Amino acid sequence: MADPSSTDAFILAIDPATPPKGLAGAVVAIGNFDGVHRGHRTVVARAEALAHRLGRPCAVLTFEPHPSDFFRGPNTIFRLTPPAAKAKAFRRLGLDGMIVISFDAALARLSAEDFVAEILVRRLAVGAVVAGYDFHFGAGRAGTPAFLKEAGAKHGFEVEIVERVPAAPGAPDEAASSTATRAALEAGDVEGAARRLGRPYSIIGAVVEGQKLGRTIGFPTANLRPDPSCRLRHGVYAVRVEADGELHDGVANYGRRPTVDDGPPLLEAFLFDFSGDLYGRTIEVFFFGWIRGETKFASVEALAAQIKQDLLKAREILAVSPSGAPGA
Repeated sequence: MADPSSTDAFILAIDPATPPKGLAGAVVAIGNFDGVHRGHRTVVARAEALAHRLGRPCAVLTFEPHPSDFFRGPNTIFRLTPPAAKAKAFRRLGLDGMIVISFDAALARLSAEDFVAEILVRRLAVGAVVAGYDFHFGAGRAGTPAFLKEAGAKHGFEVEIVERVPAAPGAPDEAASSTATRAALEAGDVEGAARRLGRPYSIIGAVVEGQKLGRTIGFPTANLRPDPSCRLRHGVYAVRVEADGELHDGVANYGRRPTVDDGPPLLEAFLFDFSGDLYGRTIEVFFFGWIRGETKFASVEALAAQIKQDLLKAREILAVSPSGAPGA
């Protein structure tokens, strides 16, 4: 079915039983696409080029939950782009839509042959498929890129397989990888993650109320509760925040606030030169640089003094960071 919340030209179709309106005969880029990193975007770009040549719409076909979470339990894998963030990334890339198929026991049991016949042909009526060199599908991951090309010839749709993409410029020996990106973020290396992603890592969410301690010490924050799978290193970062279509420089702490309550992980972003009420609004926080690890201070006053230093460091980092919209 199509998501009724879609109000623009981008079509979000969840578990369609028949080809979604507007995406029938589409060229689909297929994969998990967690992170929408440089390799993923190369697959998407090839799909867009093929769609243009064939005169067809272009969409991605992806799966929720992530297969690792299905087989091993929720939050097994650190999700770089939970569903809403993934959809937003593909909107930014100018695609016509995103098709989401539920990864459940029935899908896990489908053979590669049945996946092609049931999902690609009957339910989606694809016009063509583009996938990465390491894409596997079907029970036991038996479906290979070579099998997909053979199946396309049998069922009458084109297939393009995209070669290995380097992780970053100047790193030809490392393939673009969500795994390596996760490792960088778990170490707090947001610059390394950005090189692999081709853009700054970001967290999207609705602003929630916190303890409002920040405003009492002169640093009111916009607070987000990231996806439960998030394993970004706890600490302080230089950030830019997109709110209501505008970008604001800032500094953010992600962690448990040991000086205050040592509670559940929370992302707290202080926006420079901003005044306004963001409660309930959806914002996106882009990470540009690591400042320091999360620390327990002897007093709130000591924390406030350190935040002043963090602000100076964040301004230094952001002064030499690319300006403009940092999205995919």
